[in-house]
Amino acid sequence: MLYLSQMMGKPVVDATGEKIGTISDLAISTGEVFPRITSLAFQGPGKVPFMISWRKYVEEFAEDGIRLSVPAHDIRFSYLQPEEILLARDLLNRQIVDTQGMKVVRVNDLKLSISGTQLRLLGAEVGARGILRGLAPWLERAVVAVAKVFGRRIDEQIIAWNYMDLLDRDLSEVQLSVTHKRLDELHPADVADILEQLDPQQRANVFQHLDDAQATEAISEMEDEYQADFIEDMDDARAAGLLGSMDPDDAADIVRDLSYEKAETLLRLMGVEDATEIRRLLGYKDGTAGGMMTTQFVSVHATDTVGEVIEVLRELPEDHPTVHYVYVLDEYDEFEGVLSLRTLVLTDDAKPVGDVMYEDVISVPPDETEEDVAADIFKYELPAMPVVDEHNMLLGIVTVDDAWDAIEEDVSGDKTKATALKVVGIVLASLLFLGLYTLVLLQVIGYTGR
Repeated sequence: MLYLSQMMGKPVVDATGEKIGTISDLAISTGEVFPRITSLAFQGPGKVPFMISWRKYVEEFAEDGIRLSVPAHDIRFSYLQPEEILLARDLLNRQIVDTQGMKVVRVNDLKLSISGTQLRLLGAEVGARGILRGLAPWLERAVVAVAKVFGRRIDEQIIAWNYMDLLDRDLSEVQLSVTHKRLDELHPADVADILEQLDPQQRANVFQHLDDAQATEAISEMEDEYQADFIEDMDDARAAGLLGSMDPDDAADIVRDLSYEKAETLLRLMGVEDATEIRRLLGYKDGTAGGMMTTQFVSVHATDTVGEVIEVLRELPEDHPTVHYVYVLDEYDEFEGVLSLRTLVLTDDAKPVGDVMYEDVISVPPDETEEDVAADIFKYELPAMPVVDEHNMLLGIVTVDDAWDAIEEDVSGDKTKATALKVVGIVLASLLFLGLYTLVLLQVIGYTGR
């Protein structure tokens, strides 16, 4: 998370590491719900102002400065476009209308969101924290910490960009009140990034303008800790509908983190088939193959012809997950083998799939740990791993995406543990230092008192 006040005055260096100026402003194009930063304004030697394209030249950015992707002599300077405005010049310290709360407020800072390689404007900070941060970041942290000691909270007061409108009509041709409908132009991962960084009320207001397909994709892209909280706060009927339209394994992961009462309410409200599938997955322990598998796969019988299987694939709904393999069962529905799409395309339509399937398939039981499943998927370079029970019945598949998710969670957990150990080490070292300092001080006092 970044704020405009943190970036102002910070260095701009070129690709060789040479400082070429300091940040003086950032520009946005006003035609998006949460606008991307489009241009960088900085002061060069002798305080000469320059402006360059953010997309073309900015390689890395953080609160300590910006690094460009090219040497200084390769930069081509640009000018502010008619649809662009400068954040510091045109918004900071201005009065705006909060079109949601219908009140006039002052912009004390601007909150920015990191979305991949892009930087977007989330909204305006109109509370005391923006003023304190503008004076000095350490001052904001100190005041918040002191308030916490006395049992008080100093929360951010963020007005989302789409609820802002300027009072100063010198910029009357700039349209600042944009519509939520532009959200459908963003990638679901970008929408998820934005929703995660809004407070619950703003998140709900933005979310209600997404259709069910966009909402489902956005929730699926959210970090785990946000998904359950978001569903908990949502209207039961819509929450049940969204969970029912998700992949069963994704829906089950969210339901696991809900309170028992909320989970049961939503499962009763959704379709019987969807609820049954989710309940079945909930029966498997979290962190196992059964807990991470999906039940959305294509299975056929060994006696089916290649032509018949191709027809089955053609009739799949558009939102069906990507098919890597077709799974082949015998007459007793036991798992026999797999069939690749390449084999299907190259084989005569009249041939039974049992004659061309691959039988030497690596599979795992449902109680296999997710770490071992992920290791096997990457070891054998499999796009998906079948999960079978003790009777060789196919229960589901674990995709390579699920394996990556498991690895990311492990890495995140390791980082959290490492951070916790580091904090404990610092605390213990501080206590030891204070103890030794006290002993020395007592010795000094005792010596001087003689």
